[in-house]
Amino acid sequence: MTDVILILNAGSSSIKFALYPVSIMGSTPLITGKIAGIKRAPVFRALGPTGRDLPLGDLAVLDVEEDQTALTRRLLCWLEDHTQGDTVIAVGHRVVHGGQQFARPALLDENVISELEKLQALAPLHQPYNLAAISLVSALMPNVPQIACFDTSFHRTQPRLAQIFPLPRQFADDGLLRYGFHGLSYDYIAGVLPDHLGNKSEGRVIVAHLGNGASMCAMKNRRSVATSMGFTALDGLMMGSRPGSLDVGVILHLIQDQGMTPAEVQDLLYTKSGLRGVSGISNNMQVLLENRHPHAQEAIDLFCYRAAAELSALLPALGGLDAIIFTAGIGEKAPIARKQICGHLSWLGVCLEESANAANATVISTPDSTVDVLVIPTNEEEVIATATCRLVVENYT
Repeated sequence: MTDVILILNAGSSSIKFALYPVSIMGSTPLITGKIAGIKRAPVFRALGPTGRDLPLGDLAVLDVEEDQTALTRRLLCWLEDHTQGDTVIAVGHRVVHGGQQFARPALLDENVISELEKLQALAPLHQPYNLAAISLVSALMPNVPQIACFDTSFHRTQPRLAQIFPLPRQFADDGLLRYGFHGLSYDYIAGVLPDHLGNKSEGRVIVAHLGNGASMCAMKNRRSVATSMGFTALDGLMMGSRPGSLDVGVILHLIQDQGMTPAEVQDLLYTKSGLRGVSGISNNMQVLLENRHPHAQEAIDLFCYRAAAELSALLPALGGLDAIIFTAGIGEKAPIARKQICGHLSWLGVCLEESANAANATVISTPDSTVDVLVIPTNEEEVIATATCRLVVENYT
């Protein structure tokens, strides 16, 4: 019998999961997997510790009408069938928004959950689904402790100037601040940077987490000093279906002159903009890269231009740049996007080695590049598992 920790990352269109033995450090997960395409074309895949596909069982066929809660319930049943003899001693969750209250992982109880519910409007594509998964686990495993790990926590090391908006002071006092997101990904990259950069890992580094959601983080001494996302996950880079930085006058125009309701504007900004909106084809970068339509190319070009512009905007916080790290889906697997972004940054002395970039190698910059450029896969689940194990040991031993 093995004691294991279950990791859940429940979002609006996917549910990622991993099962780790309690001895997390250096451990290979026993099972990893994902239910993707929820409400569109849901599909399930699970891998064992050697990377082989596991039997899908009842999850081989998923109904497009099933919501996240129903699919999470089925997933937990599937896991129970595949972990006979193992005991889940804790469940760790990715929770996108922790506000000002949570600068580190937290053991979940009624009071913590109540505080997290207040933040749902700030992350409507994520927080409600994070909390729904927590509620379901509470119902099915009432005696199993649950831990929340927050995407915002990593950025609490930022100086005040990087967090406040140029609005009347009372808004900042009330918590209207730049929180930043993708912190679990940045936490992982910060942890492995010494393995790749040596002493440079403590220098001036920008990590580009580029996926359907995208942001960048400027790090000194492997701590966040600035980030592209702000109060919500709408700010900064252009994303799969979100616009990123936008003239706030556009929002006023849509409401006052176009007659759109706040709910309609929210839907526009969260689900109909970004790559999807500009291309009119897809929010998926790989789909657009394979499409010859000029609108697809324009969406790619705008994504890369905006990414370079946002990266440049982080330079004042660092006072220079030693390395750029690409991570997440687009960052790890889209050489053309990386090439275009770095092409806009040639004025910094950034120079890519074409064959290394095309092969998704770890180091993709040339030896004479002023700035090192690397591709490092992220692992948010490992960060959650490690934090969950630590808190369980602290509270239950």
